Amino acid sequence: MSYDFDLFVIGGGSGGIATARRAAEYGAKVGLAEMGRLGGTCVNRGCIPKKLMVYTSHFPSLFQESEGYGWSPVKSTLNWTKMITAVQAEVERLNGIYQGMLDRSKVQLYSAYGKLIDPHTVEVGDTKVTADKILIAVGGYPVKPDIPGKEHLVISDAMFELPEQPKRVVVWGGGYIGVEFACIMQGLGSEVIQIIRQDKILRGFDEDIRSTIQEGMEKHGIRILNNCSISAVEKTSDGLKISLAGENCEEMILADTVGLAATGRIPNLSNLGLENTAIEVKNGAIVVDEHSRTAEPNIYAVGDCTDRINLTPVAINEGRAFADTEFGGKPRIMSHQNVPSAVFSYPEAATVGLTEEEAKQQYGEDKIKVYRSKFRPMYYVLPNKEEKTLMKLIVHQESDKVLGAHMVGDHAAEIIQGVAIAVKMGATKADFDATVGIHPSSAEEFVTMR
Repeated sequence: MSYDFDLFVIGGGSGGIATARRAAEYGAKVGLAEMGRLGGTCVNRGCIPKKLMVYTSHFPSLFQESEGYGWSPVKSTLNWTKMITAVQAEVERLNGIYQGMLDRSKVQLYSAYGKLIDPHTVEVGDTKVTADKILIAVGGYPVKPDIPGKEHLVISDAMFELPEQPKRVVVWGGGYIGVEFACIMQGLGSEVIQIIRQDKILRGFDEDIRSTIQEGMEKHGIRILNNCSISAVEKTSDGLKISLAGENCEEMILADTVGLAATGRIPNLSNLGLENTAIEVKNGAIVVDEHSRTAEPNIYAVGDCTDRINLTPVAINEGRAFADTEFGGKPRIMSHQNVPSAVFSYPEAATVGLTEEEAKQQYGEDKIKVYRSKFRPMYYVLPNKEEKTLMKLIVHQESDKVLGAHMVGDHAAEIIQGVAIAVKMGATKADFDATVGIHPSSAEEFVTMR
């Protein structure tokens, strides 16, 4: 049967665009549907604008620390409008780059929603197109808990468009999005209260990482209310009146106009027409096999809509593995083991491999040896600041294999990215020990721990 396209992609985020371009490189005729701005969550409402705001939030500390090195005191104020405008300008620049990449790859873009009519037909606006294979890469979106006054809370998307800097911000949620925005806003000078449902932030991360970041955040002035939740929000002349529920919680706190609900994201599956196919949905996500194939043999899905590992580089790798296999004659499977990740908090954290708890559960507590180092980096000696860096290796004693590497401290993401290669390759503790460190650096601690 003849189709309009060899591949049609629904979703113009990082995963969808990467897949479309890779398939086109192999000679496939590709179409792509995206109603919003190209680049998806990462470029428009996530990784990129958030990291730019992270950079912005670090300058007050740098100004202060410079005095320890002999620089005169710096008096500087943030021009919020200039910062937000510059961030949005960079986002728009990246949108144009993505458009150019699609054009050069000869991927036909449809600026409309894509809806499945049957396993080989997609309705795009007023048009219907057919495709041999279809890829769903529609990502996810943040949701607010259903409480009275939830309309007065904002989601993370809105943080990049605030017209002015709030003086008091309440952040609801202890995941990485809530943690990162709490640190950003505190660094920019806002008073921040973070409300978390558990004892600690960052559920699922290594316990030492959770404790070290939380201690650092509180030391920097963020007030964390644990074992609490928001029960209602009311807009008053004094700001947002936020009612709390939970043991040992205050009854009410106030924010300015900003209460951020960072309590979770879900796959963006509404109005996709999945009911017109055999695609299975479980726990709100599209079910796929190791090849990213759905229950409909010619339809695939990658990225956050499958709710496997919700990271931009994972979506890109999943999509490229699909394109390599189906169009490039280079069959491969995206491995979801030992995927590194980072939390751009203050202090920053990064991790790869198993946590200490996971390793003990998998191999047995007596089979695991933990190497841990906590120290003040040289940079903070002259400013006389008690900032701490934590480094940790999880090692399987029988094989000497490094099962996990974790870090909290400056440049953790940059350092763990390199360590992740070693962990992915199956390096042993002896391999780490045999590696000469770069001195003086914090990173050398990973090869000198005893």
